[in-house]
Amino acid sequence: MHWKDPAFYISTLWAGLLLVVGIVANTFANNYAVLTGKNPVTDIILSNVRVFDVDWVVNYGPLLILILIILILFFRPQAIPFTVKSVALFIIIRAGFISLTHLGQFEPQLILPTTGFLNFLGGGNTGGLFFSGHTGVPILLALIFWDNKILRYGFIALAFVLGAAMLLAHLHYTIDVVGAFFITPSIFQLAQKFFKGDYRQMTQSLN
Repeated sequence: MHWKDPAFYISTLWAGLLLVVGIVANTFANNYAVLTGKNPVTDIILSNVRVFDVDWVVNYGPLLILILIILILFFRPQAIPFTVKSVALFIIIRAGFISLTHLGQFEPQLILPTTGFLNFLGGGNTGGLFFSGHTGVPILLALIFWDNKILRYGFIALAFVLGAAMLLAHLHYTIDVVGAFFITPSIFQLAQKFFKGDYRQMTQSLN
């Protein structure tokens, strides 16, 4: 039914374009953070916990999330425009935060392999710190698919696991991980306001 609706196609196209804008903005923000972020600071957790080798969690956690999103949207195509636009908005806002925060990477930290999936997405050992995308994206997805308890609690669990992994790897400051839990719900509220039609279509179809 949805794929026969021209408006759905147009909305999905705009969602894809917005996602491309977000990815480009994220790339520039990370590069800018690398150039400006010089001095690390002490951290209540990182300064007292050694580096753990959790590169498989850091690298393949985002891959797991991507696979889950594809599967969910395959069975819930009505959620495609709102979900993609919300993730794009998340990336764009995070790129803005990265550009405002000029902290250096904490040392020592886990050095990730250059061939990992995270590096393919433009993450890894880059300058982008605040706030944690590993933590924030699962929270955003939990809010989007709040009606399904399995998805809700599954994504919340992933947020805690990935957030903990980023701290154990010393790839994020504690404020980056904790802040994601408070900033992401605000981004979801903005998405609901900016993309009212897409959100209404998604929720009405589910009901």
